[in-house]
Amino acid sequence: MMKTVEMTDLGLMNYFLGIEVKLQKEGIFISQKKYIEALLKKFKMNGCKPVTTPLVVNDKLQKDDGAQEADASRYRSLIGSLLYMTTTRPDIMYATSLLSRFMQKPSQIDYGVGKRILRYLQGTKEFGIWYKTMTNSRMIGYTGSDWAGSMDDMKSMSEYTFSLGSGILSWASKKQATVAQSTAEAEHVAAAETTSQAIWL
Repeated sequence: MMKTVEMTDLGLMNYFLGIEVKLQKEGIFISQKKYIEALLKKFKMNGCKPVTTPLVVNDKLQKDDGAQEADASRYRSLIGSLLYMTTTRPDIMYATSLLSRFMQKPSQIDYGVGKRILRYLQGTKEFGIWYKTMTNSRMIGYTGSDWAGSMDDMKSMSEYTFSLGSGILSWASKKQATVAQSTAEAEHVAAAETTSQAIWL
């Protein structure tokens, strides 16, 4: 191809659009450590104290929480950056998609939860996805749901993740289209969405 088109061989890929790629004999490891450090610096959180989870357990968020409004453009910038982080960090997918509901009119509580995700990333900069070299691998899927997790419209969330061998290859966390009448119904909807994705994969 280099004979036909003028191009330069830069060697093996190490860094691409904020994603660090480590190629080894055993496999490929992708992470976003430098991107996290830049993000922490941008939001003046580079010296923050880390936390062990991206969200407080059983903490519910709602549109009209009575708190003071946050800077909407700064909030959108934070959520956009976190959404890009989910490229290599499926562990923040649920928290980020939850916060993306409040882009229109974010409150200081929503912004505080976003900053908590940054504190979580501070302690987990080294995390990423490890794709091991394997000869025999099978696809494994996991699914889950929360019943009536949204305080505004009582809709549930569906989550799924699929791995092939060692690394995760597909994941999502999104609000269900209809209101589930029970935990069983919420789980059934999540299972149906997961099955559709499994068939597509």
